[in-house]
Amino acid sequence: MGFTPLLAIDLILQTLWFVVLARVLVSWVDRSGTGRVSRILIDMSEPILGPVRRILPATAGIDFSPIVVMILLQFLRRLL
Repeated sequence: MGFTPLLAIDLILQTLWFVVLARVLVSWVDRSGTGRVSRILIDMSEPILGPVRRILPATAGIDFSPIVVMILLQFLRRLL
């Protein structure tokens, strides 16, 4: 089995899923988001999380956009 376009897309979706998860976990430690790792994760995940965050209503100060994005990424992986 070679490296196919579907495999590349699956790898990208899986990597994005882990980036979002890492951002959530790091946000518990570095609340300000000023650390080097935090900044990299924010820069990588914000293009995905930002649009979802604008669509979702504010819910008692809890950001549900990572959960929605992670579910959507898994759904897209299942479609492949």
